[in-house]
Amino acid sequence: MLILQRKAGEAIRIGEDVTIRISEIGSDRVKIAIDAPRGLSIMREELLTAAQTNMQSAAAEVNLSLIQKMLHTGQKNEEP
Repeated sequence: MLILQRKAGEAIRIGEDVTIRISEIGSDRVKIAIDAPRGLSIMREELLTAAQTNMQSAAAEVNLSLIQKMLHTGQKNEEP
């Protein structure tokens, strides 16, 4: 991990295409501006973690035996 110190208005370059600029520094927050290609996904870590948790929860709720039974018998609303 690389740790850098920057002041407001200073920037960090990542490769040829990504620039991270420190926009504002407050008492407990730092605002950053990210300039990157449109095709590059940029997401706050807590949102990514929440999305992954939701997908895992949804997958855990799927009853595979019920799906298999529905596929083999053609029944749609039968509970196990």
